Amino acid sequence: MIVATAGHIDHGKTLLVKTLTGTDTDRLPEEKARGISIDLGFAYLPLDDGGLIGFVDVPGHERFIRNMLAGVSGIDFALLIVAADDGVMPQTIEHLQILDLLHIRRGAAIITKADRVDAARINEVRAQVQALLANTNLAGAIIHPVSAVSGAGMAELKTLLLREAAAKNLRSAEGQHLRYAIDRAFSIAGSGTVVTGTVFNGTVSTGDKLVISPAGIEVRVRGIQIHGKSAERARAGERCALNLTGTDVDSVRRGDWVMAAAIHRPTRKLDVRLSVLPAEIRALKHWTPVHLHLATADVTARVSLRRGEELAPGSGGIAQLVLDEPVSALHGDRFILRDQSSARTIGGGTIIDPLPPAVRRSKTRDATLNALESADHVTALAALAANDKHPVDLAHFAAIFNLLPDIAAAAYIKAGLVPLGKEHRIAVTQARLTTLQEAAAKQVLAFHQAQPQAPGMEIETLHAALALELDADAFGHVLRLLADQRKIEIHSSLVRKPGHDTTANSADVKLWETVQPVLTAAGFNPPPLKELAPQLKLKDAILKDFLYRQMKAGNLHKVGAERFYLKSTMAVLAATAQAVHAKQPNGLFTAAQYRDATGIGRTLAIEILETLDGLTITQRVGDARKMRKDFVPILGAAEPAPPPAPGAAPKPQQQQKPQQRPPFRNKRY
Repeated sequence: MIVATAGHIDHGKTLLVKTLTGTDTDRLPEEKARGISIDLGFAYLPLDDGGLIGFVDVPGHERFIRNMLAGVSGIDFALLIVAADDGVMPQTIEHLQILDLLHIRRGAAIITKADRVDAARINEVRAQVQALLANTNLAGAIIHPVSAVSGAGMAELKTLLLREAAAKNLRSAEGQHLRYAIDRAFSIAGSGTVVTGTVFNGTVSTGDKLVISPAGIEVRVRGIQIHGKSAERARAGERCALNLTGTDVDSVRRGDWVMAAAIHRPTRKLDVRLSVLPAEIRALKHWTPVHLHLATADVTARVSLRRGEELAPGSGGIAQLVLDEPVSALHGDRFILRDQSSARTIGGGTIIDPLPPAVRRSKTRDATLNALESADHVTALAALAANDKHPVDLAHFAAIFNLLPDIAAAAYIKAGLVPLGKEHRIAVTQARLTTLQEAAAKQVLAFHQAQPQAPGMEIETLHAALALELDADAFGHVLRLLADQRKIEIHSSLVRKPGHDTTANSADVKLWETVQPVLTAAGFNPPPLKELAPQLKLKDAILKDFLYRQMKAGNLHKVGAERFYLKSTMAVLAATAQAVHAKQPNGLFTAAQYRDATGIGRTLAIEILETLDGLTITQRVGDARKMRKDFVPILGAAEPAPPPAPGAAPKPQQQQKPQQRPPFRNKRY
């Protein structure tokens, strides 16, 4: 458990921690000379079970409030310190406001210097503190008087802290990438760069390769220490020191994070839920300059509100923070805003989306933000999935909620989402996918009825008509799923109904009757165009135009430069690849193995495999290949070629007898 002190200057915070732990947290010479805390101090109280209570002692002077803010980020329990002689003071109030804005819900109020006053004064201060806590997250907290000088009440305070540590629900370290907030950085001779801070999410282990964010510096964890003792691992909710290699101390500062590369996404804009303190004199207006305190970072920013909007004292709303320098943040992070001169606290809130799109606020965006405001990723994802017309950006969602891949995948399944695309993965509900596929098949059929001569409908046209909310990659995935069900066929940039034959004139019919038998007889080794034209006694230009038109219609496939294969032949070649794949223990096969199975030369074998790659039937993995998907929906059913006889090239097996007529219908022109 991590405990932070809070309260006015000279109210006994440092002495209290020293009495509990034996550690004087004022380590700087200036702190010793002036008798006040200037920077954060750290101490530890060992537990009987081997655990630790970590203490963060914060400065109470108003000039060092930024240091106080860095200290109370990521804590589990707060000790609000009020001196019995002074009572509630200005920094008591501001520190409590900060704790409340950070949603610190566990804590106690400690009345120090009880030995200096009588019982009546203690009761008076108790009443002040009780009234102060009444409208905060710490309402009803224990108020306990102590004296660090006489020891009165200290045993009871220690018992309270031990009880809270035992009852504390450990922060979840499972299913999340590491995120560690740096509050100090220094160099040690013989060790190099060392940082101290708090593990916010996940776990860190010796040897881990991580990133200093937002700078993006790659580092490795050379060693870990917890309370001065070496450790192999630290988890969320623990303070520790990390010895890092890969960076010098000048490149690291308070406010930086050590994190997994997967969530290193620096940002200059944050969509937030912002609350303004009731004590503010005037409303918060658009483009107000502020200081943003996020974890241990302090950056200047502007508050962006919708035109005509302002946030009155005591109110809240959605806003965007536009930062002057990049930060790293996640959904749910709490923050504090102070005024431009950093003299007073204005308000604070919660980050909804740390990676907002570059679009104006709209009803659609508002709906997305309302869904993302849910505290947990399962509820947020369900709310996002409820909007059928707005796909979920999976990479964005997993990044802002800091989800490991397996946790994210399970959440997508639970929400009924179907991932689409390869490069930029998005998801829609199964119901939306079914509706979209039915509409696509219906649209393609209507296109053929209106234009029976056309070889197919342009995918871009179909995309624009049905699903502009999907990018081209995702829409292509929708069509590929539909093709796998044999409800459409995809060829190049066209989509058509299965078995669609384009109409042709009599010249094309006659030409096909000439070309098809030659390509059938050539099997796996048809002549290239420059040899085929003389063989058929045709001009190159005429034959080339015809072959490319048949390729666009899906009757032929081009392999290599200008060698054309019948669709049925390509089906046999694909079936042969599948058979070779099935014989390999790891499923990977080489071009040489495929060459031996087909009896063709290595160069041509590679060109055929590259064509199958382009059809997404096979996929190259280094110097080998694997089967990527079933070839039947793309090329039709076929059996693999029989093993070639020594010295002889095999002829392709055909699933059906050659057509007695070309695949065209005569049409009058």
